[in-house]
Order: sequence, then structure tokens, then C-alpha cells
Amino acid sequence: MEEKLPYLEKAWRDEAAKRLSAELTPEKMNGITTSMADIYANCPDGKSRWMFVRCAEGRLEEFLTGEGEAPEAEFRILGDYGTFAAISRGELGSQRALMTGKLKLKGNMAKALRLAPLADRINKVLSTVPTIY
Repeated sequence: MEEKLPYLEKAWRDEAAKRLSAELTPEKMNGITTSMADIYANCPDGKSRWMFVRCAEGRLEEFLTGEGEAPEAEFRILGDYGTFAAISRGELGSQRALMTGKLKLKGNMAKALRLAPLADRINKVLSTVPTIY
């Protein structure tokens, strides 16, 4: 049995980045260049947290997590920790969360909807990381 890693902490981030780099080829990511920052509200420890992803030509260039202010990104997605955890567990699709108001998007909505299937591919990989939420 794999050791479960605390969600968004360094060990989780490192494992997630390793899996994303191995599983998401530029072809699977349609050669996209974009960046996204997920901003987490109501984290269990009361801190403000974020997850940042940057892709260039379909390759994962950066995958970061942290506390406080998130890096600048083409898309900023704001939501409750529980919503993001459900997405990372594969229980909720990101597009559905946006359409039902569980997540708020700052950025080009039309482009975000075109990229939603790619975000779901990222989340599918994240759901394979053994995680403690």
C-alpha cells in the first residue's frame, strides 16, 4: 500500500508533478500554452493556499503549490478547499464545478471552456496520487 501524502504539501506536489510529466504528453495536451492558478478558500488549517500549473507547447513547465498570494496566471480559479479536493479525487469535474458556481473563474471564459477537457486530464492524473485531504 502506498503512503498517503498530505494534499498540496511538498511531497504531494513532487509526486503529482512526476506523474503529470510522465503521463501527459504534448499530444495529449494538444500542444497548449497556458497557465492556471487554483486559489483555495477555507483550507482546514485556515491558511490561504494555491496550486499553479504552467504548460508550454503541451509540456508541463511548472507545477507549484504554496501559501499566500498565488503566481500570476492566464486563469485564476477560486473555490472552496472541499470543492478542489473533490475535483482532485475525481468525484467532480472542473467544468461542472464552474457551471454550478462552485468555482469562480477569472480569465477568458470561452478559452477556459475549450481547455476544460485538458484540465480534466490533469485532474485525472492528480486523482491517482495517494492523498490525505
